[in-house]
Amino acid sequence: MVVQVKPRVRYSSKTMEGNQQKVEANVLLLGAENVGKSALTVRFLTRRFIGEYGDIESIYSHADKIDGRDICFNIWDSLCPQNGESGYISDRQLQWADGYILVYSICDRASFNVVRQQVQCIRQAKQKLASTAQIIIVGNKRDLQHRRTVSSEEGRLLALSADCGFFEVSAAETYHGVLMVFHELFELIREARALKKGPAGFKGIVRSMSAVFGRKRTE
Repeated sequence: MVVQVKPRVRYSSKTMEGNQQKVEANVLLLGAENVGKSALTVRFLTRRFIGEYGDIESIYSHADKIDGRDICFNIWDSLCPQNGESGYISDRQLQWADGYILVYSICDRASFNVVRQQVQCIRQAKQKLASTAQIIIVGNKRDLQHRRTVSSEEGRLLALSADCGFFEVSAAETYHGVLMVFHELFELIREARALKKGPAGFKGIVRSMSAVFGRKRTE
C-alpha cells in the first residue's frame, strides 16, 4: 500500500514544452543516514532492492518516458552532512535542484525531524533564489509497521504545512510506489515550469478570467 498526499494547488500542463523532444529534471534526494535514500534511488533505476550501501554520494542519469514524452532524470543521491548540521543543504545543491525528495524512516523520529529542518531550509532558499523547485516528502520503510515511531498523520501534516507532496512507501517491498514518487515529482516540476514560463504567470490567468466574465456582463 502507498499513502499519498498531493499539494493543494494544481494546474494542468498537458501542453507544456510542446516541441521539446526530451525534458530534463534535476532531483536531489535528502535525508538523514540509514533512511533508504540510496535504496529508493536504485529501486527506481533498476527495479531491484539492495539493502546496504557504503558512504557514497552519486549523481545518476536515468532515461524514462511519461505520457509519451522522453524524460531524463538527473538524480543526486546525497550524503548526510558531517558538519553537525543535520538539516544543512549546500548552496550548490539548492541552485542545482529542480525538485527535492526528502526521505525519512517511519521507524526513526530523529530522521523525521531532519526532514522538517530541510523543508524550512528549502522554503527559505526558494524565496531568496526565486526558485520554483518542488518538494515531495517520503516516509520510507512502510514494511516495518511494528517499529513505527512516526505516524502517517504527522507526515501528512508536515506536507500540508509546506504545500508539498507526501508518500509513504517501502523501497524494500515495491517498485511501483517508488516509481509514483519520481513521476509525481516530475509532474510538479513540469507544472511549476509551465506557470513560470507563462507571459504573466498567475496574474495573467486572473486577468484572462476577468476579461471573460467582463464580456459576459456586457453581452
